[in-house]
Amino acid sequence: MNGTELRERKPQLRLWSKILGAVVVVYALLFAGIWAAMFQPPEVFGRIMSKLPDPFVFVLFPFKPMWLFARSGHLKVGDLAPDFSLQTLDKKSRVQLSSFRGARPVVLVFGSYT
Repeated sequence: MNGTELRERKPQLRLWSKILGAVVVVYALLFAGIWAAMFQPPEVFGRIMSKLPDPFVFVLFPFKPMWLFARSGHLKVGDLAPDFSLQTLDKKSRVQLSSFRGARPVVLVFGSYT
């Protein structure tokens, strides 16, 4: 390549480097936005994700590792479960987890057997 060809390609290289820089910035912003959304309560996260096209998130971002890290929690084996309360099926009262502490074992089942 001689000096003339190099001078002619410089503007093209600058243009491509600006385009690449813009793509990297947009990707980083989207990544940060999705990452921050993953730490929100499920209903907030669901609203955010409903606005994005489905394959977009799963193809362009490492969604599963991001999700597993964001939702990993901080409990270790042997830690006490966080206290919470739930409404009874008849909706007349609430049951609090800590009320069973030391009295009897509690088993929580999340799912369906249908």
